[in-house]
Amino acid sequence: MNYEEMLNKAIEGMPDVVQERERFEIPEIKGHIEGNKTILTNLKQISDHLHRPLEHIFRFLLKELATPGVSNFGKITFGAKIPSEKINDKLKKYVEEFVICKKCGKPETKLEDENGVVYLTCQGCGEKYPVKTRI
Repeated sequence: MNYEEMLNKAIEGMPDVVQERERFEIPEIKGHIEGNKTILTNLKQISDHLHRPLEHIFRFLLKELATPGVSNFGKITFGAKIPSEKINDKLKKYVEEFVICKKCGKPETKLEDENGVVYLTCQGCGEKYPVKTRI
């Protein structure tokens, strides 16, 4: 059997639809409500996964959720009862604004501060564009 025949046999044996799955997934927030406060336990792991500073994500969430909060060694406490769905929506918005490249859609980016302007630079396609001013 030559190469062409083996290749055709392999193609015939493939399923019609190969399961599609996004390579990059945003982790879900884990936490609980304690009285009038919401406590997040995995924001540090999420910041590591996104390759962004914990404080940057934390300040973004405080602003978007319009609530006070405290960060103690990776444990985040918001001063209000906030459903996890709402926090996850805001986290998704953060990823769209500060992680995903708008040109190629890849998460291999980094934030760079140049003369007071924050740029998102893609390591995949090389695109560089300014993002919202500091949070």
